Amino acid sequence: MLRFSRTSALALLCVSAVLFGGCAGQRSLLPGYPGVTSQNAGVMQAGKFTQFQKIKNQPPTGILITFLMTDGSVLAQSSSNWRQWYRYRPDSSGSYANGSWSNAASLPAGYAPDAFAAATQIDGRFIISGGEYNSYGSFTLQLTNLGAVYDPVADTWTAIGHPHRWHWIGDSPSSVLPDGRYLLGDKLHPWDAALNPKTLKWTEMHDVGKSDFNAEEGWTLLPNGTVLTADVKNAPNSEIYDPSKQTWTSAGSTIVDLHSPSPYKSCLQYGPKSKDCYLPPGEIGPAILRPDGTVFYTGSASGKYGSGVGHTAIYNTSNGKWSVGPDFPNGDSAGDSWGVLLPNGNALIFGSSGMMYEFNGSTWSQDGYASGSPLLLPTGQVLMVGYSVVLFTPTGSPKSSWAPAIASVSSRLTPGKTYKITGTQFNGLSQAMSFGDEYQNPTNYPLVRITNNSTKHVFYARTHDHSTMGVATGSQSVSTNFDVPKTIDKGKSTLVVVANGIASKPVNVTIK
Repeated sequence: MLRFSRTSALALLCVSAVLFGGCAGQRSLLPGYPGVTSQNAGVMQAGKFTQFQKIKNQPPTGILITFLMTDGSVLAQSSSNWRQWYRYRPDSSGSYANGSWSNAASLPAGYAPDAFAAATQIDGRFIISGGEYNSYGSFTLQLTNLGAVYDPVADTWTAIGHPHRWHWIGDSPSSVLPDGRYLLGDKLHPWDAALNPKTLKWTEMHDVGKSDFNAEEGWTLLPNGTVLTADVKNAPNSEIYDPSKQTWTSAGSTIVDLHSPSPYKSCLQYGPKSKDCYLPPGEIGPAILRPDGTVFYTGSASGKYGSGVGHTAIYNTSNGKWSVGPDFPNGDSAGDSWGVLLPNGNALIFGSSGMMYEFNGSTWSQDGYASGSPLLLPTGQVLMVGYSVVLFTPTGSPKSSWAPAIASVSSRLTPGKTYKITGTQFNGLSQAMSFGDEYQNPTNYPLVRITNNSTKHVFYARTHDHSTMGVATGSQSVSTNFDVPKTIDKGKSTLVVVANGIASKPVNVTIK
């Protein structure tokens, strides 16, 4: 991520915002995308305007980005003070439109990053690594090799070290592997490392075969446990990393060029030495693994200085072949932007102009103007945060075969106790969230939601220590552990497992 990728979007958004009352003098909901405000955030479908649902209780400050915890709460980073974090919880009916905010612990002193690698881990904790910017830096870029792990139960951050010889991590790609290890790439090199979630110790991985450095690339976890990336420096080449062999191999050409050329002719200083200088290779858009087993890759602006239409490409995981997808409508693109896998199976892509597009596997449709950085919620809605927070409710429904299925769980549950639940497809069919490179906030882990039959109150039981973090696990038996809330309502209830906003069929339980 580099701030230059936002400049063309600013102009386009202010033009489009005139349709909703203009953008001058109004604060942006989406950092880097001025013009989209609570007054003009709308949806245009079939020629009709409908508002996004603005949540009742707005945050105490602007929010930069959010992450889903395994207890159904949302962890949110302040956009005005990057050390400061908040928690947002749905109300007693499970509504995220009427939830409440609370303060969360601040990051360790000296670490206040923006544009970092991140993930919710297999044990339910949350990790961030590096950052392209740090409030305590003093260079054009403030690349940092710091990191921290958040414990949502204790509400504490624990500083973690960095892989050996990694002086900088920066805005790097990352992915949690099926076995729970957190795979991280070094921005300035082809290096890879894995963090053990139990010991919080790094192990350097081999990176044999990597054709370029990791800068500006995004990683997509595939159903077989490997990781796909489309190169930025060496575009249009693509590569696959096999963690078991610790090797990169070419996945072939993406056919069309998905990266945007860098406008920089000289490198950017990120450290005290003259050699601490980085020449950006360009940008790329998000990539979404869809239920049909294809990865929809989106491109940044194909011309200089943010101009030109963005191309797309489709990778078929069943045969390893690339095909050309449709170009963005309206001359748009998606460099350094977000993508979400909606429960209906469509990829929701945030265009550089601020327009949201749905791709159904063959054609585009438009959903209106984005209202902030997104997060897929367990309700299937998309939470968008900025200086105001709104909910986007997509149309359509998932196929029944995409849902998690419960095989066994205790029918009698005691508040404060931990139980194991088994079944299939607890991690969904995809990581479901994507950004061009950093800002990872995937949701491929199970949540347990319990609804009391009498009071209709909804409770999320914190899940942890899942048997896998793999995606599209099919008929494979998987499991997780969940903690029944101490304050849960007693009596007959129903329980579901939710992954990527799609719920299983309910089972009957009794809270003793």
